Amino acid sequence: MAFIDKLAWVRIEERRLLCARSRGKDAWFLPGGKREAGESDAEALIREVREELGVALRPDTLRPLRVFEAQAHGQPEGVLVRMNCWTGDYDGVLGPAAEIDAIAWFDSSDRGKLSLVGQLILDWLHEQGMVD
Repeated sequence: MAFIDKLAWVRIEERRLLCARSRGKDAWFLPGGKREAGESDAEALIREVREELGVALRPDTLRPLRVFEAQAHGQPEGVLVRMNCWTGDYDGVLGPAAEIDAIAWFDSSDRGKLSLVGQLILDWLHEQGMVD
């Protein structure tokens, strides 16, 4: 079994989860991405969110939430994504940037629009009473 190791920013406002869709993709994802050489989780997440959404995560507010694993979207069977999720506050105005085509706020009724790992995350957040 192969793993793709990624980081995700879990941002909830008004009981809805922030999601993003890359240009040319059909599934929605949580903002984030992969570490570059030498980056800590926090440094990578701050960089990815700045690139994708144009906002600055506040390092002193970043907290690990949970790790989720699922079949990676668009990858051969047996390739799993390991999503290391973090919460934290931000400065700036959220908006799509770089390869991001759109952002939206999802609740549990939108789960079918998400990648498999996104569905697991949304389901867990719903079970915890954090999203509708």
